[in-house]
Amino acid sequence: MLAHEENPEKVERADLVVGLSSHNNAGNIRLPTEQAARGLIDHFGEKNSVIINCDNHSEDGTKEAFLQTAIEVPKIYLSTPPGMIGRGYNLRNLTAKATELEAQAVIVVDAAVESITPMWIKNLGEPIFAGFGFVAPLYVRHKYDDAVANGIVYPLTRALYGRRVRQPIGGDFAFAAELAETYLNHPSWNDRVAQFGVDIWMTTLAICQGVPICQAFVGKPRISQDDGNGVAYEPTFSQVVGTVLDLMIHFQDVWQRVKWSKPTAIYGFGMGEVETPAPIEVSQEELHQAFVQGFTQYQDLWETFLPNNINNKLGEIKELPQAHFSFPSEIWARLLYSCSVAYKNEVVEREALLKSLLPLFVGKTLSLIKKTERMSIQQAEEYIENECMIFEEAKPYLLSQWLNAE
Repeated sequence: MLAHEENPEKVERADLVVGLSSHNNAGNIRLPTEQAARGLIDHFGEKNSVIINCDNHSEDGTKEAFLQTAIEVPKIYLSTPPGMIGRGYNLRNLTAKATELEAQAVIVVDAAVESITPMWIKNLGEPIFAGFGFVAPLYVRHKYDDAVANGIVYPLTRALYGRRVRQPIGGDFAFAAELAETYLNHPSWNDRVAQFGVDIWMTTLAICQGVPICQAFVGKPRISQDDGNGVAYEPTFSQVVGTVLDLMIHFQDVWQRVKWSKPTAIYGFGMGEVETPAPIEVSQEELHQAFVQGFTQYQDLWETFLPNNINNKLGEIKELPQAHFSFPSEIWARLLYSCSVAYKNEVVEREALLKSLLPLFVGKTLSLIKKTERMSIQQAEEYIENECMIFEEAKPYLLSQWLNAE
């Protein structure tokens, strides 16, 4: 899938690689390139480092903007063939090149990130050289930001695999050389992973490989030119959630043995001021309409794979006025577990199931917003942690459904 490489400084070996994943980021890529270079010089000056732009054959001048950025760290440009678009493809090319360079550590940063500082490079990279195999990011985020992680990916991943990795699809992370071979050769790679499923795929594989994992607190809130209203829509939603469910099938022997979760070490707390994230505007009315409209399109489908008591409860939730809307967390946990069993057994076509889950997720997101709208960021975090405990407590329900289906 690598169609083009430019290595103007003929780099053949590197201890540390920073990869910038891009697609049409010409107007933005200079900043993360400069900040990554400063982080490498200030904090890893004794290492042989290189910055690699892994790109989706951008046609807006991303390659030129990257290669023309004046920094003291060598640069390499990699590209997929024309028309091959996907973050997963970029990270696969990056991993292969890092392996070829015999790198000890790889730091991944999204080229669309506008808030990166040199400390991100320090806090993501240092744990790898201290013996960790995978470093997940920990940002200060607005309580409505990254709704898919808050409502699905974090609680499910935590309950399944027993590790509390708060931002498992954060987009900026680091991994050690020992994981590169796993990422390049694992049989669970598929078309969803090649797109936006790649972040949760890499996090989950790291957990299931048993390598030491930590979270790196980067301090500055994550701001990206790709940021929307915090709620993911198609096709990203299906790519991410579908990857979670695919991995549930692949690693069923692993998660069936896990009873409760344990904390994951945090690196970098107390190393500078913490900024307040920018506000996120969300239309509760639009979310409510999307949830209610989902019944017109998907109610018959839901009835084929969700238990009667959950379908009945959904009908009750639908009748709630927007001002008093609430989606009980216990119902949500069982609903997701029921979806995962139906997905595994292909009770309905898998892509149709994923699309039908989106309006339900929108309803749960609306409920979370209403529950936390008067809360501080810290209080909202505690609320989400309590939601995760509900998923852990409901895991016996998943196990019984999963095993009965077999």
